Amino acid sequence: MKDLLEQGAERYEAHQARLAQTASASGDRSASYGRIHAAGTLDTTHGRILYLEDVSVSFDGFRAINQLNLDIGVGELRCIIGPNGAGKTTMMDIITGKTRPDTGRVFFGSTIDLLQHKESEIANMGIGRKFQKPTVFEMLTVSENLALAAKGPKSPWAAVTHRLTPALQERLDAQLDTIHLQNHRHRLAGELSHGQKQWLEIGMLLMQEPSLLLLDEPVAGMTDHETERTAELLLTLKGKHSLMVVEHDMGFVKAIADVVTVLAEGRVLAQGSLDEVQANEQVIEVYLGR
Repeated sequence: MKDLLEQGAERYEAHQARLAQTASASGDRSASYGRIHAAGTLDTTHGRILYLEDVSVSFDGFRAINQLNLDIGVGELRCIIGPNGAGKTTMMDIITGKTRPDTGRVFFGSTIDLLQHKESEIANMGIGRKFQKPTVFEMLTVSENLALAAKGPKSPWAAVTHRLTPALQERLDAQLDTIHLQNHRHRLAGELSHGQKQWLEIGMLLMQEPSLLLLDEPVAGMTDHETERTAELLLTLKGKHSLMVVEHDMGFVKAIADVVTVLAEGRVLAQGSLDEVQANEQVIEVYLGR
């Protein structure tokens, strides 16, 4: 059976051929629509933003990822669940360039081979990652944290002393609204609650204008109210960004997920709606329990 990339490539070539025929019939007026996608730029023509194919990696003889196949749609909010040791964090490490797999392919869109790039390059291409523990600059204000995270060369001192451009200020205000911290812009980040720090870090990622967000247990340690607000936040991001969320809180997963993927022993065990995977006998056996 042909893999996803080969199928996608064939569909893309067929699409280009149809466009070329249209251009020829119309005196080449539509030629600009048939241009080949520039190398190194994100191409989501086929509706998928991330592909992992037959990915495996071992550490000291332990196979953490075992022939993993997974793809994420553009604008999708995908939840990844599974027992401890299932390979969830290792998978994110591979996507972001922190870990190199022994075998397999990992593509961002149809043309960017992530295995050919370093962590910093992958981040600059539009893949943002949030770890479980929030990492913010606690001695800077909320606004200064967001300004520091914005795209472009900067330093902590510049974030404090440099006057924001109108365009950057507009973006910053928009993110403050998105992450529910409009009334906390002048507070030191260290004074925020745990949940607010999590939202601030998500806002810092958004200032980098990512196409794909990877979030590792974003509601761990949150109150019920903060968890509810975080669900609202992620749902507002769906469609504007593609999101992969690793989480153990099934109530939170049910509130946000388009599709749930269950990992076990480094590979996909089941996939579908939360109701579907919760009814899966294998999932019940290895993860949910009876």
